[in-house]
Amino acid sequence: MHNLLDPAILFFVFGLLAGALRSNLEIPPAIAKFLSLYLLMALGLKGGFSLAASGLNPSIAVSLGAAVALAFVVPALGYALLRRYVSRYDAAAVAASYGSVSAVTFVTAMQYLEGVGLQAGGHMTVAMVLMESPAIIMAVLLANQLRQSASTVVPTGSGTAALCGGPGTSPTLGKILHESFTDGAHLLLLGAMAVGYLSGESGKTMMQPFSGDLFKGMLAFFLLDMGLMVARNFQEARKASPVLIGYALMGPVVHATLALGLAWLLSLPAADTAMLMVLAASASYIVVPAVLRYAIPEANPALYFGLSLGLTFPFNILVGIPLYTAIAQRVLG
Repeated sequence: MHNLLDPAILFFVFGLLAGALRSNLEIPPAIAKFLSLYLLMALGLKGGFSLAASGLNPSIAVSLGAAVALAFVVPALGYALLRRYVSRYDAAAVAASYGSVSAVTFVTAMQYLEGVGLQAGGHMTVAMVLMESPAIIMAVLLANQLRQSASTVVPTGSGTAALCGGPGTSPTLGKILHESFTDGAHLLLLGAMAVGYLSGESGKTMMQPFSGDLFKGMLAFFLLDMGLMVARNFQEARKASPVLIGYALMGPVVHATLALGLAWLLSLPAADTAMLMVLAASASYIVVPAVLRYAIPEANPALYFGLSLGLTFPFNILVGIPLYTAIAQRVLG
């Protein structure tokens, strides 16, 4: 209930309702992009300031190792399951989306933890960055392997036909990785984190009006836009098969449970465990879909984008974050 009464979450719910009512309320794209960039910069600065205060130590290295392990395990499990029900290209694309992370879900979780008196380490921002790309790498490798082994014409995500295994049909892994790591949002997060780490406590004091005082209001404004966007994409998500809908809603819980078990084995703090669970449970609907449209054109974007944004994102915002936090506190608090 505490999460639902948070102003930022209430604005998300308001956006859902406005979108469902087909209101003409909208956030201009330029402003929505600015809000996204602001949140990433503020998040990177916060993570860098916190990391500068705590420093790097073996316990942080263990947490980061756990995050990277999950970034490989989650898409591998997703692909192994989904390939039985959808095309292998779609399975690879959906698994990549759910193996990667959502920065907005992460930001909202950080704000929620602060509201309940928990403080995750700044290194969890580093964990989010590290978890962004392994799923993309796995998806591209799987898709290239499928193309090499196929010899028939298959439908692409846009409804056209492409000859698998033909010359020039497979983008190189190096090009995909370059696009992933140099994506503007990803790069801004890394840069802001480096600035926060290098400037330390003095930088935190100077940037407090920007990265601290304004943060809550900007997050509320951005979540209003996200609510409107989710409402517009909900119909696409509803068209998916029952198996995919079940995966979109139950997959996050399973992934969060895997993260909880790993955190328990490694004796991680409750706040870091909650954030690790959120990261494992989230799904990318910005960076990974943008890369996948180029890397795996045979996959249907309506599936991996509609499911992650239309179902998993609102589930995590409204239910998942408080649920994962409560379980982490009970098990490791």
